Formats: sequence, C-alpha cells, structure tokens
Amino acid sequence: MGLPNELVQLLDAHRSRQVKERGRAAQLWTDGDWIFATETGAPINPRTDWSHWKQLLIQAGIRDGRLHDARHTAATVLLLLGVDQRSMMGIMGWSNPAMATRYAHMVEPIRQDIAARLSGLLWQSNVGTEKSGLRSPIETKIETRRESAPRPGIRRGADLCS
Repeated sequence: MGLPNELVQLLDAHRSRQVKERGRAAQLWTDGDWIFATETGAPINPRTDWSHWKQLLIQAGIRDGRLHDARHTAATVLLLLGVDQRSMMGIMGWSNPAMATRYAHMVEPIRQDIAARLSGLLWQSNVGTEKSGLRSPIETKIETRRESAPRPGIRRGADLCS
C-alpha cells in the first residue's frame, strides 16, 4: 500500500469509528465516500478543518502554519529520507518534476549530510603524515604518481581520477 504500518492501523481504527457513526446516523448518513467526514457522512466544512488543524498545531507545540504547508513538510521529509525524485512524485501525486523543486526544501540536516559524505569521499585519515593528518584521495594519487616512473605525454586532470 505504501503507507507506514502505524498509519494504516490509525486509518483502520478511524474506519471502524466511522462505521459506528454510519450506524448511529442511519438514514441521515450521506454516502459521499469521504475518508474524513462529519458524523452524518457529509464533507467536513473547510472552516472546521482549518480550526482542527490550528488546534493540532497548538497541542503539538509546532509553529503556526497553513494546512497546505504540510505538503511542503512531507516533500522535505521525503528528501531527508533520500527518496528519489520519481518515487517522491508518485507518493505526492505529482506528474511534473518541477513540483519536487517547489515543495522539497533544502534544509540544514541535508546540507550537513552532503558535507559529511563529501568529507568521507575527499579526505581520508593518514596518521603519521606531516600535514594535519588528512589527505584527499586526489592528493594521495598525485603523490603516488610522482613517486612512480613519469608517464609519457601530457597529464590532464581526468588522469588523476583513473
């Protein structure tokens, strides 16, 4: 289904409560096939939905925001999790890749993760060197080549990565 098991359990419990509400409402029930509805099955008034959202934010101790802002949060969380763009588009219901740029925000934990990964890629610990103890693989490759016999021809930057 693509939903966390805990969320599926919450939705199942909600459905059970809604079935009971439908029984109590009897002929007053409006069958609109809404997941979230009033006690008689009618769509929730947008003002009521807004009020519930605001109350939820207060109870959770989260800064005030629009319900629509939750979409930005969801997309950013997917980005934090490293979800690829195509999967993110499928989860969020987007057909245009530009939506990922619009909704998924570059946040500090992502920047820190990228910096840590770059650090791991570019520098390795070399205890006993006269430098600060850190050498990049490129420095190591340059020194190794300097120590070996000179290669004929012109050396280009691409040669360092081979």
